[in-house]
Amino acid sequence: MFFTRLLSSIGLVIIALVTIIAGGPVLLVTLFVVSVTAFMELSKATKIHGATPVNSVEIAGILGTVVFYLLLYFVESDTILLMALLMILVLFMSVYVLTYPKYHADQIMTAFFSFIYAPVMLSCIYMTRSLEMGVYIVWMIFISSWINDTCAYLVGVTIGKHKLSPKLSPKKSVEGSIGGILGAGMVGGLFSWLVVSPVIEFENLIPIFAVISMVGAVIAQVGDLAASGIKRNHEIKDYGKCIPGHGGVMDRFDSVIFTAPIIYLLAFLFLK
Repeated sequence: MFFTRLLSSIGLVIIALVTIIAGGPVLLVTLFVVSVTAFMELSKATKIHGATPVNSVEIAGILGTVVFYLLLYFVESDTILLMALLMILVLFMSVYVLTYPKYHADQIMTAFFSFIYAPVMLSCIYMTRSLEMGVYIVWMIFISSWINDTCAYLVGVTIGKHKLSPKLSPKKSVEGSIGGILGAGMVGGLFSWLVVSPVIEFENLIPIFAVISMVGAVIAQVGDLAASGIKRNHEIKDYGKCIPGHGGVMDRFDSVIFTAPIIYLLAFLFLK
């Protein structure tokens, strides 16, 4: 099991390296596939998915993701993106009305939530990569989530004594949480010092990268626990099986989903 997880992790890192360095359409298409997979996993977890391979609510979510990602690539307008989100909500409600009473209102609201949760929040990876220093900043999303996760685990199994969230995730500790945050901050600062500073002139770049990575790590832990809470509410172990040793996309990218928007926001505010 350990080696399966390790090989899968190495594969994910390679895919991340190739797609993020390439950027543009390569990254956008990759994120689209990941986003649709995550949306479908949430649909199945929350019992929106039915007997058919894909139902009308899921089609609306996939179509909405296609439209949103195309606009993200071709249109540089926050207003249009916001209006697109509102129209996608109208699309979901249209499915609800036209198929009534096939779906309950709760299912439609959950489907739109799932669309925002996975496709829209994951799109912030592409948005971050598109910033002026995006080719460097975007790595803080993964430092804040994956480095945080690794450091939190190592510290937790070594000195963890106080439960962080006993009912939601009994194995996580306060010590591990702090270790993850500090670890992400140190790696973020080190990344800035070794990789970014030699090629980018920007005042206080190293401490800014370190602090942003630490804030991202805090949010990453919220994302991890939120995804765990949804699984517990719906009594499932994993969201899927597409990543050997890890489960589904939602199981591996739960923290990245939350980290991507906060890193984009902080980079937009402090690294312009």
